[in-house]
Amino acid sequence: MSDEMNETPVEVSAPATLSDLKPKMKLTGTVKRLELYGAFIDVGLDVNALVHISKLGKERVNRVSDVLNEGDEVTVWVEKVDTAAQQIMVTMVEPLAVDWTDLKDGQVYTGRVNRLENFGAFVDIGAEREGLVHISELSHDYVKHPSEVYSVGDEVQVQVLGFSKRKRRIDLSIKALLEQPETAVETNYGGGAPKGRGRGRQEEVYEDFEMDEEEELPTAMEIALRKAMGDSAPASKPKARKQRKNKQKKYREQQEDILSRTLQVSHDG
Repeated sequence: MSDEMNETPVEVSAPATLSDLKPKMKLTGTVKRLELYGAFIDVGLDVNALVHISKLGKERVNRVSDVLNEGDEVTVWVEKVDTAAQQIMVTMVEPLAVDWTDLKDGQVYTGRVNRLENFGAFVDIGAEREGLVHISELSHDYVKHPSEVYSVGDEVQVQVLGFSKRKRRIDLSIKALLEQPETAVETNYGGGAPKGRGRGRQEEVYEDFEMDEEEELPTAMEIALRKAMGDSAPASKPKARKQRKNKQKKYREQQEDILSRTLQVSHDG
C-alpha cells in the first residue's frame, strides 16, 4: 500500500504569474497599503495580494494598524486566486496541512503521537483535531496499554478509518498498515487474552461444527420412558434419530401451544 504524505504548504519565493499560485502556497511579501478591511501585500507580481483583517492572526484584530505597518515584510499563504478578476487573497494564519475536505476513508498520513490514554493514542496528522487510534487499532497483537508499543513524540503512519466534521472526530488505524501475522490461530498472550478481547469468529465456527457432529445420546428421561413402555432394547440409529426428532418436534409444538394460551389468557385478563 502506497503512503500518502500530508499536504504541506509549498513555498515559492518569486512566482512569475498568477497561474503559478496554488492554495496553501507560502509567500514572502511587503505591506504596501493599509485599509480598514485589510492590507495589500506586494508578493512580486503585477497584482498586490489582499489579506483581510480576519486573516491577520488567530486572535481577533480590531484595527489593521495594530498588527501591520506599511513596509513590513510578512509571510503569507495563498487562499484564493481569481485570474479573470486579477485578484489574490492571502492569509497570515498558517493553513492546516489537512483540511476536513481533504480527508477520505483509507487515506494514509504520517503523524506524531501527542497523547496516550488507556483507550488509545492521539495522533497529530496536521488536521484541525488530533486523530484517535483506538487501542484495538494499534497492533495485531493484544495491547494492554498504548505505552507498551508507542511513546509520545513517535512518528507513525496511520490510515483514516472514518471521520466526522460535525463531531470534530477522526478515527485512525496503525494496525491496518501493519503486516498481518501469517498464523490463522489466535496468539496465546501468556495464558490467553482477557475475556471479550480474544475470542474470534473462527473459534465459534469450530464449536458449531463440533456440536453438529456430536452423536446424540439418549437422555435419562428417554431411557426411563423406554423401560416403562417395555422397549428396553435400543433402536437402530436411523430409527432412534427419527424418533428423537419426532419427540423434539412434538415437545416444541406443546411449548408453543402453552405459550400461546398463556398470552391469550393474559390478554383477556
